[in-house]
Amino acid sequence: MTTFHIKRAPMAALMAALSVSAVSTVRADIADYEFRLVQTNLKQGDGAMVSVRLVDKRTGKEVPDAVIFAMRIDMAPDGMPTMTAPIEALPSTEPGIYRFKTNLTMEGGWQLSLGAKIQGETGTLQNKLILRAVP
Repeated sequence: MTTFHIKRAPMAALMAALSVSAVSTVRADIADYEFRLVQTNLKQGDGAMVSVRLVDKRTGKEVPDAVIFAMRIDMAPDGMPTMTAPIEALPSTEPGIYRFKTNLTMEGGWQLSLGAKIQGETGTLQNKLILRAVP
């Protein structure tokens, strides 16, 4: 009668390799994304249009279809965080570009705060962007 002996070390190595390949499809971290202002200086007054890009920092490409659920604009950069302005999301004209209409009532520094969910990712992206209202 013939007896077969199976070496366990190669089997363990094979199992480890299989489990590593299954884990290698890791998603991006929410910190791999950020909003960037398209333009940092905007004309003071009603009807100011703020545009931002949502970018995957690993590739530099724009990310479309994010759900922006929080937005605020205030004068925190000039020491007046309670000085806020109404802000309204507008339809996007390009994938990965998000537009907002606001009333920059005063000349100076403004902070745009955004909160968003990115399709296929867990967590919430939160960014604060500084822009300047000019006459």
